[in-house]
Amino acid sequence: MEQPFVFNFLGLNFDLAGMIGSTLMAAVILFVCIWLSRKVEMKPNKKQNVLEYLLDFTDNIVKDNVSDPDAQKHLSLYAFVLFLFIWFMNQLGLFMEIKVGDFMFVKSPTADPVTTMSFAMMTLLLSFTFGIQKFGTGGYWRNYAEPVSFLFPINMIEEVTNFLTLSLRLYGNIYAGEVLLTLIGNRLAPSFGITTMVLAAPLAMIWQGFSVFIGSIQAYVFVTLSMVYVGKKVTKE
Repeated sequence: MEQPFVFNFLGLNFDLAGMIGSTLMAAVILFVCIWLSRKVEMKPNKKQNVLEYLLDFTDNIVKDNVSDPDAQKHLSLYAFVLFLFIWFMNQLGLFMEIKVGDFMFVKSPTADPVTTMSFAMMTLLLSFTFGIQKFGTGGYWRNYAEPVSFLFPINMIEEVTNFLTLSLRLYGNIYAGEVLLTLIGNRLAPSFGITTMVLAAPLAMIWQGFSVFIGSIQAYVFVTLSMVYVGKKVTKE
């Protein structure tokens, strides 16, 4: 059974696997974006086309779910970075896991609920910020009591459920995928010798391909729902 390598610093606990994975993916994304954006031309080359497609893709997610043009302007880059960051994090554990003894040092950061909850909290705080900027503090809080005042506690509970569903959906899908891949490689493959090893190899490859697809869908779903939540905060119902 894998265990997280946790260390304490200034009274706070830090998971080293999550820190290494997140830092590694941030470096990869930085490299990819710099590589794709080198030699930007009026007539886009192939690399520039890829970057522009990704920007258009995330930009359309924002425009489809956020009607306020001011919020759209500020959210475009956030959606782009969020999509890339989550997509790369989702794929990391499928191709590289580093385990020393019982301790895991590198895996998909999104297979940890703390990471996905951090992303969900960023979205939640952004939605609060845009809502208050749009309606003012008093107007923003009055929106929770519309159309009738007794809906206020229900709407507050909805904020908590939105936060939990946004974060735990991503965590559950990525964690389940990695657990199944581990079971295929560590349990099924050596269970009956060469026969199960031969059977497990294509099964693991198929599951990896399926997990890449699931990881991509989950990145899209997370960004889309994030924009939906922000869009609701800047639209008066």
